[in-house]
Amino acid sequence: MPDKYIVTLTPEERSELIQLTRRRTLSARKMKRAQILMLADEGHKDDTITQMLNAGISTVHRTRQKFVEGGVEFALNERPRPGGQKKLDSKAEALLIATACSDPPTGCCRWTMQLLAERLVELKVVESLSDETVRRTLEKNSLSLG
Repeated sequence: MPDKYIVTLTPEERSELIQLTRRRTLSARKMKRAQILMLADEGHKDDTITQMLNAGISTVHRTRQKFVEGGVEFALNERPRPGGQKKLDSKAEALLIATACSDPPTGCCRWTMQLLAERLVELKVVESLSDETVRRTLEKNSLSLG
């Protein structure tokens, strides 16, 4: 079956890919994609490229497809991944730190991560907050409850 996505590199694109693959700081994924494009340009079939580079057939196919649809940069680079939103903005962080540095609630000898999380929820700073988020925030600011 003939390849649906034919890779044809210009001399400039090939030169760019060769220079790119010589870098020591290039990520493994980007390196593999560059090699896939160069081998595809040389006329190798997907099965051959898969064996030569120890890559999955879907990786080879997807790299070819992305090149045809958007060019070299589109084929080499990943889309940005969605990250989770921060639970605490700078004001909430400041309040957390101030609360951690204040006297603990009556009946407690010291603040715990859970108590701090509950206090911020009580104050309606956040809707919910895990003790792990509290721990990371305190650690980031070089604070400990011990």
